[in-house]
Amino acid sequence: MRRHPAVFVLALALAPLPLACHAAAQGSAGAAAAADTLRLPAPRPKGPLSVEEALATRRSVRQWAKGSLTLQELSQLAWAAQGITSPEGKRTAPSAMGRYPIELYVVANDVQGLAPGIYRYVPRGHGLVTVTAGNRRAEVAKGAAGQASVATAPAVLVVAAVPARLGARGERTDRFVAVEAGAVLQNIYLQATSLGLGAVAVGGFRDPDLAAALPLRADEQPIIVVPVGRRP
Repeated sequence: MRRHPAVFVLALALAPLPLACHAAAQGSAGAAAAADTLRLPAPRPKGPLSVEEALATRRSVRQWAKGSLTLQELSQLAWAAQGITSPEGKRTAPSAMGRYPIELYVVANDVQGLAPGIYRYVPRGHGLVTVTAGNRRAEVAKGAAGQASVATAPAVLVVAAVPARLGARGERTDRFVAVEAGAVLQNIYLQATSLGLGAVAVGGFRDPDLAAALPLRADEQPIIVVPVGRRP
């Protein structure tokens, strides 16, 4: 079983520094933004489908038609997943206590205007930071148990989490991460639908293999893999 948005009308707002109570949640994003960040095209504030139409036509798509993704499409998908939508730093997906444990990785295999490689999305500034340069399609697909949808997609989004950002919450930590990751996933699904693209949630992977393929940092864990491509 595969485990553990929709047209958005909010324009991207570049937020000021976060409040002190959110500093831990924003730490990695702030550090990444200070590095060499590739600024993505601004996301569109309105699309062709209503929320209801996107919900009604959303489907899991596992096979892709030939064709790369555009950088604008990738920008829209990343914003839908974790984009900032208010001066206070609120994002497209809700987060328990505003701690934002989710990190979004982009495996770019065939994206116009973007060199193949693995990137981390930086919400503050709406950009990408290079994690690993070069084509990593085979390694990531192997980390995802060799699933064809991952191996052949022009782009793969990996939703990861840093549970420690939530503090000592006991069993609630996993619950909060799962709820937030689910919201992020639905945002990606619905945005892909609005763009006329296909996507599928993949949970059939071994955490250590996928973490090593990206690679993730020691405090991160993979939650969901979402290959995206053109509908056949």
